[in-house]
Amino acid sequence: MKFIYTKSNIIRGGLIYTLGDTIAAWIGDDFSWIRMLGIMVIGATLYAWEIPNYFRWLDRKVQNTGTFLSSIKRASMAMLYFNPLWIARHILFIKLFSGQTQEIGWNLISIGAMSFLVNIPISLGANYLIQNKIPLKHRFLASAIFSGLMAIYYSLSAHWFG
Repeated sequence: MKFIYTKSNIIRGGLIYTLGDTIAAWIGDDFSWIRMLGIMVIGATLYAWEIPNYFRWLDRKVQNTGTFLSSIKRASMAMLYFNPLWIARHILFIKLFSGQTQEIGWNLISIGAMSFLVNIPISLGANYLIQNKIPLKHRFLASAIFSGLMAIYYSLSAHWFG
């Protein structure tokens, strides 16, 4: 499988993840320019590369046959991609870029697990729509917008579940 990493995904990932996290930082009274730039870099590099490529792999692995079973498989696999470890890694980036390195520890996994469990109904519904109703070329954008909104939740869940 050939990997993709496009200019449009770089721009979208950088802007959308930054916007979501910046809103979360303002709500949590944690805004910093370093955090904003750090999340922008992560959104434009790591997330802009890994998420579209995972969606392409998923599209090949589970065909969208229009059946209920294939729709649920696709939504579940997308949701499981953004699993407790992914959430914990995202919170780790937030802590790192916020200069809160003393708060980085194994507790991020339990925060990620609680955050994941609480948002299952929302995440499953959103991923169902993204994976089954949005064309592949627009899925990263749709997912990034949803993830930008979830970034607000993930950031706040570090406070709520931490």
